[in-house]
Amino acid sequence: MRKRTLALLTLSLTSLLSAAQADKLDTVKKRGKLVCGVNDKLPGFGFLDSNGKYSGFDVDFCKAVAAAVLGDASKVQYVPLTAAVRFTAVQSGEVDVVFRNTTYTSSRDGEVGMDFGPVTFYDGQAVMVMSKSPVKKITDLDGATICTNQGTTTEQNITDYFRLKKKQFKLLTFQDFDKVMAAFDQGRCDAVTTDASGLASRRAAAKDPSDYRILPETISKEPLTPFVAQGDSQWRDIITWVVYATLNAEEFKITQKNIDTFKTSADPNIRRFLGLENNGAKGFGLANDFAVDVIKAVGNYGEIYERNLGKKTKLNIPRGLNKLYTQGGLMYGVPFR
Repeated sequence: MRKRTLALLTLSLTSLLSAAQADKLDTVKKRGKLVCGVNDKLPGFGFLDSNGKYSGFDVDFCKAVAAAVLGDASKVQYVPLTAAVRFTAVQSGEVDVVFRNTTYTSSRDGEVGMDFGPVTFYDGQAVMVMSKSPVKKITDLDGATICTNQGTTTEQNITDYFRLKKKQFKLLTFQDFDKVMAAFDQGRCDAVTTDASGLASRRAAAKDPSDYRILPETISKEPLTPFVAQGDSQWRDIITWVVYATLNAEEFKITQKNIDTFKTSADPNIRRFLGLENNGAKGFGLANDFAVDVIKAVGNYGEIYERNLGKKTKLNIPRGLNKLYTQGGLMYGVPFR
């Protein structure tokens, strides 16, 4: 009887949470701003720039959602989240969506209660050592201490890797990656591990990037995606199609500057994309031409990438798998039709 009562209470609580999360689009519109969870300490992806403003690849996608929903990319309240609290912030309704270097996994989709959007960045876990270290490959770290941050997939990945290789290591974790790097710099650990993009970001932001060396192996698949709370398919659709809009624009060679020149295009695919013909956007609560607002606000996917991570930035991360499928990558914008 007690088990049945507990089950009913759990079901009721789940139903209440789902109801609270439903109709997120209406909530955001009435509020007049998007509340977006981000990283504030990862240059290139999410950080406070020299002017005290949020900048980065993930931040631009927050702006893109605000442009699509509210018609104004500036109507965003950014909430900095650590890895440990990012899912709780969504579950509690503290934020509407999170764009924060987060890996899409089965347990997070099924057990944590998140709904994930499309992959915005294909990544993989790597390991970084000091340049003066004799270590050439990860297995050279047998018996070493490796630092990372808590509440991430990196903990399990590095443990699985050493177990598979039948090597030993000690894992030292911290909630904040600033503390991870501080411990590394103080010699408390022999290496640090996280997504390769995160390591590249930390190295680029260092006083002397040449002090650090990223080892060549990639030990995991880390598809990074935005996520929202379960229970509101309309809101998830909106996040999904905003990302697809940036990818389709790049494929069509539509940019922030030239988008207006495409309004006379005879290509039905482009006409639907620009909202000149029906594209189904009204079905999930957006204007037929929402993609125009998105691209005018932040540009296409390639522009977002190059502005924050590309060749002219300190990170200089090759696009690799993040190229369009037409260029040998995995990025693919689902059709507007």
